[in-house]
Amino acid sequence: MVPSLLVIGVHVRVAARHLHVDEHADSKSKRRPHSICEDTTSDMQGVISAATSQPQESRRSSFTGAGAMARIRESCILYGVHGHLVSCVHLPGSPISCLCCETGHPTGCNTKLSGPTPSWSDSAGLSLKTSPAAVAMPIPPHSTRTSFARTKRRKKTMRKQRKRKKDGDKKDDKKEKKDKKKDYKKDDKKAAKQEDLLGGVGGGVRMLMLLWCYFCRACFNELQDTYTILWVILDYTSDALYYIDTYVRSRTGFLEQGLLVKDTKKLLNHYIKTPQFKYEILSMIPTDIIMLKVGYNNPELRFNRLFRMGRLFEFCDRTETRTSCPNIFRISNLVLYILVIIHWNACIFFAISKTIGFGTDTWVYPNISHPEYGRLARKYIYCLYWSTLTLTTIGETPPPVKDIEYLFVITDFLIGVLIFATIVGNVGAMISNMNASRAEFQAKIDSIKQYMQFRKVTKDLEARVIKWFDYLWTEKKTCDEKEVLKNLPYKLRAEIAINVHLDTLKKVRIFQDCEAGLLIELVLKLQPQVFSPGDYICKKGDIGREMYIIKEGKLAVVADDGVTQFVVLSDGAYFGEISILGIKGSKAGNRRTANIRSVGYSDLFALSKDDLMEALTEYPEAKKALEEKGKAILMKDNLIDETVANAGADPKDLEEKILRLESNLDVMSTKFAKLMAEYMSYQSKIKQRLTYMENKVKTLQSQHLSEVVEDKK
Repeated sequence: MVPSLLVIGVHVRVAARHLHVDEHADSKSKRRPHSICEDTTSDMQGVISAATSQPQESRRSSFTGAGAMARIRESCILYGVHGHLVSCVHLPGSPISCLCCETGHPTGCNTKLSGPTPSWSDSAGLSLKTSPAAVAMPIPPHSTRTSFARTKRRKKTMRKQRKRKKDGDKKDDKKEKKDKKKDYKKDDKKAAKQEDLLGGVGGGVRMLMLLWCYFCRACFNELQDTYTILWVILDYTSDALYYIDTYVRSRTGFLEQGLLVKDTKKLLNHYIKTPQFKYEILSMIPTDIIMLKVGYNNPELRFNRLFRMGRLFEFCDRTETRTSCPNIFRISNLVLYILVIIHWNACIFFAISKTIGFGTDTWVYPNISHPEYGRLARKYIYCLYWSTLTLTTIGETPPPVKDIEYLFVITDFLIGVLIFATIVGNVGAMISNMNASRAEFQAKIDSIKQYMQFRKVTKDLEARVIKWFDYLWTEKKTCDEKEVLKNLPYKLRAEIAINVHLDTLKKVRIFQDCEAGLLIELVLKLQPQVFSPGDYICKKGDIGREMYIIKEGKLAVVADDGVTQFVVLSDGAYFGEISILGIKGSKAGNRRTANIRSVGYSDLFALSKDDLMEALTEYPEAKKALEEKGKAILMKDNLIDETVANAGADPKDLEEKILRLESNLDVMSTKFAKLMAEYMSYQSKIKQRLTYMENKVKTLQSQHLSEVVEDKK
C-alpha cells in the first residue's frame, strides 16, 4: 500500500519542535500538480528532509515576527492511502477550515475529488498535497491530542527498547571480556597441567629428538637425504610446539607475596625477565631462511634450537620430585645421558672421518665404496662401537695417525674419565640411597641383637624380638611418624593426622561430641604401637596411663588363667578411656578391670593420660563434658560411688595442683631472671655505645672550633 495524505493539525509547540521550515525554501515549495497515477510519498519525504536539514538559527527565525502564528496553525502532517478517504482537521481559529475547501471544489469536503491534485503552500514554503482521489471527513479536535499522546508513548517505548538493547550489548561485551580473561588467565591447576603437557613431557620428547637426531642428520648425509619429507614435517611440527610452549609459559601464573598472579601484563613482564626467555628467543630465530639458498639438506642451520635444552633439565627435575619411584628415574636419567654422549661422539667421529677421507688410514672409518661399509646401519653401528670403546676405555681401538686424530682421541679420553667417573659416583650414591632405609633398619636390629647377647636374653625372647622386627619390615611399618613429619609446619602435620586418625578417634564415645579443636590436638598426640601374638596390652589391676584404639588386628579379653576368652575386639574398638580421665568415685580407681591380649600382630593407637590432660587445659568446658560422660558410663555399669563423686575437691588433688603451680612458678622465675640478665647486659652495651658517641662528638666539635679560630687569625 502506498501512503496517501491524512491531514492532522498540530499544536504550536509540537509544530515548533518538528516542522521548523526555513524561509529560503519558498522557491522550492511550489510543485507541479501530480497525475492520478503518480505517487506522492516522495513529496512527503522531500518535506521531511527539508524540515530536518535546516540550521538552528533559520528554524528559530521562521517562527518569529509577524504572521508566525498563522503559519504554524496552517502547518499540517499529511498521511493517507491513495484511493481512500482523506480526513481534514479543522484547526480552531484558523481562517482555513480544510484544504479541500480552499481548492474551491464544488462538491465540498465530503465528495470524491477528480482531476488534478490540488496543492496548497504556506508562506514558509511547505507544500502540502492531497491524494488525487479522496473524500474528506471531519475529525473532532480532541483527536489531535490523542494522536500526540500515542506518538509520545511510542517514542518513549522506542527509547526504552534502545536503552535495553544498549544495556544488553554492554552486558554481552562484559561477558565476552570475562570469557576472554578466563581463556587467557588460567588457574594454577589448569596452567600446571598445560605446562606439564607442553613444557614437561612435550618439551622432554622434543629435546630428546633434537639431541639425538640433529647431530646424526648433520653428520650422516644419507639419513638426511633419504627422509627429507619426514624431517621437514617433524622440524616444523616441533617449531609449532615451541611457539605454543612459549605462549603458555608467558601465561603461566607465579606467586607474588604468596598469591597467584593472573594479570596478563604482569605475567608477560615476569616471563620476559626470566633467564630462560633469552634462550627461547635465540632458539626461535628463523635460521631456516638460509636454507632457501643453500638447500634444506643442511640441518646444522637449525642448531639454535638446542638453546632450549634447559627445558629437558626442568622436566627431569620436576619428574624426579613428583614420581613415586625417584631412584629408578635417576638411574634411567643417567643411562640416557651416557647414551647421548656416546651418540654425539660417534657422530663427530664419522664427521672427522668424512673430512679426512674414508679409508685413508687405519684410524678413520673404512672406505664406503666397499658394500659392507656403505650401508647406513653399518656406518652408525661402527661409529657407536668405536665411541663406546673410547669413552669407557675398556677396549682397544686403532691408534691415531694424524695430528687431528690424536687431538680428538686425547679429548675423548679426558671426557671419558671425567664424565664416567662422575656418573659411576652418582650411580653408587643412588644405590646407597635406595638401600638407606634398609641399612638403617638393619643397624637397629644389629644393635638389639648385640644387647640381647650381652645381657644373655633367652633364645625364645630373642626369636620373638627378631620376628617383631621382621613383621615391621614386611608390613613397611618401620618409619617413625614423628621423625618423618617433624619438618612439616604445624598446619600440614595437623591435616595429615586428621586425614589418617580423625575418623578412628571419633568412634570413641567420650570424644564424639567434642569440639574440633580438641580433636585436632588429640589426633596429633596419638602414638602408633605394634604388639606381637600373645602380648598383653594390659592386665587387671594395672594403673591405666593410656587408652587404646585398634587400627588393625584382633584383641581378646581373657580371664586370669589366660585361656578363657570373654570377647574378641576387632578394628575400630577402643578401651581404657575411663581410666585416663581420673574420675572421682570410681570403684576401680584408675586401674584396669580386664586382661586384654593380642591374638596376632596388632596395630594400635595409644593416647596417654598426660597428653590428654595437656590438651584439656586449653578446653576446660570439654574437660567437664568428658568427666560427665565418664560418670554416666560408670553409673550405668554401677561402677561409681556417688557420695564420693558428689563430694568436694579432694585435698590430695589440691595439693598436687599447688605443687604443680609452685614448680611452674619456679620455672617462670628462672626465665624471668634470665631475661633480666639479658636486659641489663643489653642496657650496659647501649650505655657504652652512647658514651663513645658523646666523646666522639665532643672531639669533633673541639676540632671544628680550633679550625674556626685559626681561620679568624
